[in-house]
Order: sequence, then structure tokens, then C-alpha cells
Amino acid sequence: MKRKKIDFIMDIIVTTVALILGFIIVFPLIYCFLSSFKTASEFLEPKLFPSSFKYLENFKNALERGNLVRYTLNSFIIAFFGSATRMVLSILAAYAFTFYNFKGKNFFFFMILGTMMIPGDVLLVTNYLTVSKLHLLNTYLGVMVVSFVSASQMFMLRQRFKSIPKDMREASSMDGYGDLWFIWKVLLPLSKPVVTTLFIQGFINLWNAYLWPLITTASSPEMRTVMVGITRLNSWEDENYQLVMAGVCISLIPSFILFFIMRRNMKKGGLDGSLVG
Repeated sequence: MKRKKIDFIMDIIVTTVALILGFIIVFPLIYCFLSSFKTASEFLEPKLFPSSFKYLENFKNALERGNLVRYTLNSFIIAFFGSATRMVLSILAAYAFTFYNFKGKNFFFFMILGTMMIPGDVLLVTNYLTVSKLHLLNTYLGVMVVSFVSASQMFMLRQRFKSIPKDMREASSMDGYGDLWFIWKVLLPLSKPVVTTLFIQGFINLWNAYLWPLITTASSPEMRTVMVGITRLNSWEDENYQLVMAGVCISLIPSFILFFIMRRNMKKGGLDGSLVG
């Protein structure tokens, strides 16, 4: 009885701490949402809630002044196709390192993992010169190309693929099916939660990118992304923090939609595809 009481108290403590930490993490988003409905004068007042949630001028002005409609479209194209291409290349690379045996396999694998220790900012100038020589500046491909390969995603997928019995690949091969069929019909359904999580992670990373899209689209304002466009809403001459908050809320909408659409795939078990084919 005493043991149950101690466990009950510990559960309450853990739950309370988790709720407090969760609120601390989520509070900036709550503050951003509430501030986007405030007027310029209300934003300077020390209060959390706006006087009315019917004040939508901040969203209207943010869309017009920041050209966020076009920039949001640019960000979606870059984030979606960039993360999709990265996922395809990561799946193929992880498949090769898992099911193939070739000379120098471990060497190439650890060499790819070694690139994870190189900070992205170190490659900024080199990548810019390369993209410039390829005449890809101010293009979607120029912004996406540096994100087509991800060592971390390849590593995560390889770890997942290694947990799948190789007998399944041998069985499909004996039935006359090739590698692409095995990947599409067996491997991906079994790895759906991992693939979905990594895709969402890649999408959000590309969506939130700022520095690289800024320098690669410097001479073409219509090709800028939504994160670059939000910075145009505020300046030292005209401080409009409430517009920035409204712009941030607008920029979060696609990420939330993508998460809610794909959240069910993240929860599904790994045996859903074992009966496929």
C-alpha cells in the first residue's frame, strides 16, 4: 500500500513537471498568436491578451506589405520538393548500405557520417560559388540543391532497414521481384513511421531556412522565401512587431497542416506492410 502511494506521488510530480516544461516550450507560440491580434498601441502595453480577436488588420497588412502569398508559395515548393528529393536519395543510399555488400562499404559509410561534423556555415561560400557557376542563382533548384543529401537521414533509415529481416528481400527476389518493388511494396510500408517523421523534419528545416535563401535570391525579390519576407515587415525606421507576429503565424500554418495530415502515419506500427504483396 505504501509503495502504491509513493508511485502515485511520483506520477503526479512527473506529470506536473512535464506540464510545466511543455507550457514553457509552447508559450512563445501562444504569445505570438495572441500578439498578432493586437494594435500597435496594445502591443506596447504589459498585457497578454488582446482587447479583441476580431482585429485582423495585422494579417492583411502582413500579406500585402511582405508579399507573403508569393513567398509562401516559394517556400512550399522549395520545402516540399527539396525534402522529397532528399528522402528519395536517403532511402536509396540507406538501402544500398543495408542490403548490398561492396568493396569499401564501411569506409564510404563512415565518410558520409563524417560530413555531419562539418558546420553548414563553413560551406556557405563554397556552395554559393558552385551554385553561381552552375547559373542556378535566383532559382528554386539553386535554393534546394544544397539540401538534397542528408547524412543524418540516411543513417536513421539505415538503422531502421537493418531491423528488417534480409530473408524478406531474398524471398521477393526468388519470386522475381526487383529492388525497387521490394523498396516500394515492403520496405517503405514497414518503415512508414520513420519515413514520415524524417520527411516532416526535412520539410520544416527547409521551410525555416533563412540565410541560404537570402543570399541565393538577393537579386530576385520575387524568388524569396516566407522567412526572408517576414524580416521585411519590420525595420529600425518603422517598428511593426505586431505585423511580424502575424507573419510568423501565417508561416506556421503549412507546417501544422502537414503535421496533422501525416500524424497518423507517424503512429502506425512497423508491421503494417508485412502482408503487402
